[in-house]
Amino acid sequence: MRKSEINNRHTLITGNKCGRILSQISEKNRGSIGSYVRRATAVTLAAVMLGASLPVYAKAPETGNVTNVVSDGKGRNINDEADPAEGSVSADNKDGDKAGNTASDGNAAGKGDDVVTLRVCNWEEYIDLGGWDEDEAMELENGQTIYGDRPIYQEFEDWYYENYGVKVKVEYSCFGTNEELYSMLTLGDKYDLVCPSDYLIMKLMKEEAVVPFSDEFFDESKEDNYYVKGVSPYIRNVFDENEINGESWSKYAAGYMWGLTGILYNPEYVSYDEASTWAIINNPKFSRQVTVKDNVRDTYFAALGVYKHDLLTSDEFVNASDYSNRLLEEMNDVSEDTIDDVGNLLQDVRDNVYAFETDSGKADIVSGKIVANYQWSGDAVYAMDQAEEDGVSLDFAIPEECTNLWFDGWVMLKSGISEDPRKQQAAEAFVNYVSRPDNAVRNMYYIGYTSVISGGDDDTIIDYVDYNFGAEEDEEDTFDYNLGYFFAGDENSEDYIVTAPMEQMNRQLTAQYPSAEDISHSAIMLCFDDDAAANINQMWIDVRCYNIKDVPVGIWIFAGAVVVLIVAAIVRRKMQMRKY
Repeated sequence: MRKSEINNRHTLITGNKCGRILSQISEKNRGSIGSYVRRATAVTLAAVMLGASLPVYAKAPETGNVTNVVSDGKGRNINDEADPAEGSVSADNKDGDKAGNTASDGNAAGKGDDVVTLRVCNWEEYIDLGGWDEDEAMELENGQTIYGDRPIYQEFEDWYYENYGVKVKVEYSCFGTNEELYSMLTLGDKYDLVCPSDYLIMKLMKEEAVVPFSDEFFDESKEDNYYVKGVSPYIRNVFDENEINGESWSKYAAGYMWGLTGILYNPEYVSYDEASTWAIINNPKFSRQVTVKDNVRDTYFAALGVYKHDLLTSDEFVNASDYSNRLLEEMNDVSEDTIDDVGNLLQDVRDNVYAFETDSGKADIVSGKIVANYQWSGDAVYAMDQAEEDGVSLDFAIPEECTNLWFDGWVMLKSGISEDPRKQQAAEAFVNYVSRPDNAVRNMYYIGYTSVISGGDDDTIIDYVDYNFGAEEDEEDTFDYNLGYFFAGDENSEDYIVTAPMEQMNRQLTAQYPSAEDISHSAIMLCFDDDAAANINQMWIDVRCYNIKDVPVGIWIFAGAVVVLIVAAIVRRKMQMRKY
């Protein structure tokens, strides 16, 4: 099969799951400094509540508004005025209103009874914005042609009218972090459909802030129910088996993208064995040559892997009948003693790594500044593609201790849907539209991550995998890669085997679609309770900023002396003033 040269359309600077994105203000009258402070404070509180790192703010020029800087992958802000075919925020937004303005003014476009306004908020760079060049069109083996002309959310409007006879206007906004989204919702911004990560989905379910999908959404007899008919059996089981408040995730959330975390590395300097353990982040051999995430949840997970290495890799533990449950428990250990010990470990990690980073790790490893990078699987695929263009070969390894299984998914918000059946129907239809196999391929190609959609009876997705990674017919140095667990729910199925060139081993194919073996060593990081989140957040502050326990005794003596002198001076001055 012919393989595409690249797997996504990101630019190196802007392409990443979380993005270097600044916060947005949704209402035009929030342009004051006071609202800026209020928003910044809310995001700080959200970070504390969710136990994660903080986003960065900047005032927009001239207006003083806090704005959301969102790139369209072409070096231009998606919020700027633009031709609709090149990625405008709202399909009918011809005068270029900011994305953030849609959150609170969403009803304005839907004042007429014949128009439904659907307010969608998604990660930056997380949907196909169209504008493909003609030579980017993909002809798959099943005869399907994949091509992105306009943004998917614009094309959805036309599709919805054709299929439901109702006009819908999508007001599409972006957020940069889960904490930012949570703060936006806390401050009263209104959205109908949002796409947070797994732990925020859990938190919103705990808070009863989301609306369950309708029975019609799960009806596999309906032709347009692409999600329920096409979601991977493996993903379906994960969503069905995990519960919040006694209810499954699948009742309230529909998956969008998924993946694992691991180590992206340069095999010229790092061996596979060295990269296949979280201990690389603290390995003195690679002092100042490794980066970790500037995100408390991701880095805490990796540090737990180092801290619990002996237990997690012991034969007794790995071969236990309840291995998966025990692994989940160990990788969500937030006891006070464990947090303290992991915090101390991360102090050493801080001294060993090149940097804590959110986005720069991809560029740093491609340029040769570092030799290993803690990375999400989708960004690892992207970095490997970029490195190839520069003549550099990078590999991706799953740590032997455990890998983090993560998801981003769609949920409908009570505050937006408001028991409006027209809005709910449109929101569910949007989820189905982006889950249609050809659209799932478009999104994967554009953003580089892996869709939860396997396609069911439609073989578009497996054909796309073969298109990207399959070996040419005359290639001899190949290996068979079985993806039966993902496409059929059976890791022994022989219907979904991709014959790939040997060069794909531990590279793009195995990063984008991990093996059943790697999946068996994965665990989901759950939503922590408030006390645990506060403890972890304080630990993170200590690691990233200071650690009061590490201050030398001499500094304390000096500081105490300074305080005594200041107090003495103040007392003396008051006594002198009394004399007069």
